[in-house]
Amino acid sequence: MTTNQNLPRFAGLLYLVIIVSGIYAEFFIRSNLIVPFDSVATVNAIMSSETLFRIGFAADLVMILSDIAIALVFYQLFKPISEILALTASFFRLVQAAALAMNSINLYIVLQFSTASPISSAFSQTQTRTLTMMYLEIHRFGYAIGLLFFAFSLLVLGYLIIKSGTIPKPIGFLLIAAAFGYMFDSFANVLLADYNSHQDLFTAIVFIPAFVAELAFCLWLLLKGTGKSKNTAEVNLEAALSD
Repeated sequence: MTTNQNLPRFAGLLYLVIIVSGIYAEFFIRSNLIVPFDSVATVNAIMSSETLFRIGFAADLVMILSDIAIALVFYQLFKPISEILALTASFFRLVQAAALAMNSINLYIVLQFSTASPISSAFSQTQTRTLTMMYLEIHRFGYAIGLLFFAFSLLVLGYLIIKSGTIPKPIGFLLIAAAFGYMFDSFANVLLADYNSHQDLFTAIVFIPAFVAELAFCLWLLLKGTGKSKNTAEVNLEAALSD
């Protein structure tokens, strides 16, 4: 099976959109507006930067749409290696996209409580601040749940890359390491009652290595494609020789 070299580069472009929009929304917008354990400062920041908050919301939607597209592209790229594993990786990525899409509703609710809206006018100021922080916390936790599905997608994708024979194996190992990092962070959200007090540490040890892994894969796709394509028989023969 021959792979069109435009397809991996399109995947690289989609991955770049995902990385830029996701980081911009989470780390450059929301992290600057949300003040942990301070509902007054958080609501004031969102009210004074409502347009910026909405842009972050829109960036999340762009990321989710790109995730759906890249799941289908990756399936097409990797199914010559193993159709069932390529389908599995795409399935987990689509579940992640669905989870994040549903979770984004919490951001809309935050907007209703933290800005002048008919909904916020029905509550006292103290109540709207409390509800704003509650839905922001629900959004943070929902994001962590979505990343758990993403972790399983990366795990399978990393294995497929290692077996491909066309993409450098270190990228596959990096993605597998990133997958375990995402799993660790998602379960830490569930198991640790004081997760928020360790969040900066988890960001450093989990998300920075994951960023390096995904950026490396993205750049490889953009600059190198997948290299010379191999048919299914060649891949199977190489796999048999390596076992």
